Amino acid sequence: MQDVFIRGTSAVLPNAPVSNDDMESVLGQIGDRPARERRIVLSRNGIRQRYYAMDPATRQPTHTNARLTAESVRGLVGADFSLPDLDVLACGTSSPDQMAPGHGVMVHGELPEAASCEAVSLAGICCSGVAALRYAALTVAAGQARTAVATGSETASTFMRSEQFTAQYEAQLTAMERRPELAFDGVFLRWMLSDGAGALLLGQQPAEHGLSFRLDWIELRSYAHEQAACMYAGARKRDQGSLQGWRALPADAWSASGAMTFQQDVRQLNEHIVALTIERALPEVLARRPLAADAIDWFLPHYSSEYFRPRIQQGLRRIGFEIPEERWFTNLPEVGNVGSASIYLMLDALQRESSLAPGQRVLCFVPESGRFSAAYMLLTVVEAA
Repeated sequence: MQDVFIRGTSAVLPNAPVSNDDMESVLGQIGDRPARERRIVLSRNGIRQRYYAMDPATRQPTHTNARLTAESVRGLVGADFSLPDLDVLACGTSSPDQMAPGHGVMVHGELPEAASCEAVSLAGICCSGVAALRYAALTVAAGQARTAVATGSETASTFMRSEQFTAQYEAQLTAMERRPELAFDGVFLRWMLSDGAGALLLGQQPAEHGLSFRLDWIELRSYAHEQAACMYAGARKRDQGSLQGWRALPADAWSASGAMTFQQDVRQLNEHIVALTIERALPEVLARRPLAADAIDWFLPHYSSEYFRPRIQQGLRRIGFEIPEERWFTNLPEVGNVGSASIYLMLDALQRESSLAPGQRVLCFVPESGRFSAAYMLLTVVEAA
């Protein structure tokens, strides 16, 4: 297996940033008064602004997910890469524009200047972006491709417009005032999720100029065999915890049940997300990939809210893998939670904004609450070829 290098990064954030004060006017007000839960959620998540692929005046989409992703792929073009050189395109998202065709071929369709190539779609939630990167990296490592691009992208705003929420809303608000943590259910996600796309260029050699990342390993872990779904869309959760897919529901029940919006079970999330994705998954990864915490120069944790930051640190401390917070890097306050694209956006920002040096090691962590999965990735900074 050959070495694999991240030779370039690209990030695309659509339109102008949307501040906390302007969110509701863009997404639309539900009912006859401003949302009471917005203040509760925003006081905890630490997000100051986010981006929407939506016209704030008309509230109509300005980009499809495929188009936004294609823009991020074009952002990789330069002296080291042109689109006709692309051998493999692997695309991960939790918000494709349609059920079929797959997201990967739709992105390829937005790139007429590219040649024919292998185009694949990786589904899921936050870990789908890492799964796409792993797929692309393995094709390069196996000598099946010289140049591969992996992407992560989201247009979550399409799930968050006010017209997609119905009578369930008022019942959720009443419960949330008694227990603020219930903001993590249903409408919580309106004030959390953002749009954006990122792309990584992979090859068998470092870039000819500047710094690159050597991809040392990627590990993914699923605990779906033990857990019911926690975050989901296109379904409703039955009382016993199983999902009923939207196709099994009457068409007139899709909106009323919330089946066509993202939902999250906050109690299940709070109970299991750190215990499974940190305290259980990381020791399993370290058993396969021995690594000391003091060998990590940069820690890039994807978390949806600053609410989880101290809990992640506590989980690391409990397993004896504490990483000082001065080595943590996040851009959550500036771009929000962009799901599968978040780790791509963080890597792009790290390369642009931080003083990286050859030999430094970067540990990336992506938890997913869909049915509880975790992705870990180790990179080493290397000099130009």
